[in-house]
Amino acid sequence: MSPSLDEDLNPQFDERVTVEAAQKGDTDALGILYEYYFPRVFRFVSVRVFQQEDAEDIVNDIFMRIVSNINRFRWEGAPFGAWVFRIARNEVVNHIRRSSRQLEKEPLFDSIPDEKRDHVGDLEKEEALEYVRAASASLPAAQRDVIALRFGADLSVAETAKVLGKTENNIKVLQHKAIVRLREIVKL
Repeated sequence: MSPSLDEDLNPQFDERVTVEAAQKGDTDALGILYEYYFPRVFRFVSVRVFQQEDAEDIVNDIFMRIVSNINRFRWEGAPFGAWVFRIARNEVVNHIRRSSRQLEKEPLFDSIPDEKRDHVGDLEKEEALEYVRAASASLPAAQRDVIALRFGADLSVAETAKVLGKTENNIKVLQHKAIVRLREIVKL
């Protein structure tokens, strides 16, 4: 089971204390927050963006925005993680809007040959991911966001609701509709 946004595998991690230290300029605290949120934010962005380089650039922009705006975060209503994923979602939307070209697919692995790498497995994973991306592109934006947050970033229903500013029931309905639609598209 994955940790929630307010937990960490390290039992000594206290998000509130860490965020407040980061707000006071503690670079170690910023590093802890980066290490905790980076994998989930990267997965979320990677689900929505086709090119690996674009995903890396967007994630970099997200964390630059977090660092430059961390003093604006307040513990009112939503947890810090919801604030992080709102920034991530907004950056992805801005990237897609700015993009004047249709996003092209790019392998999610390096093109440098590696004898130890399972190239067939990599290709199969890439093909499956590309198929899911293409299918999810036909979903309405709200359903795409729910799928990306729930399955790309591995957020819970409650966490997804906080990020999107919706009720948990609304998230469940959007997720159900998205899954039904994806099943129709991919004929599962």
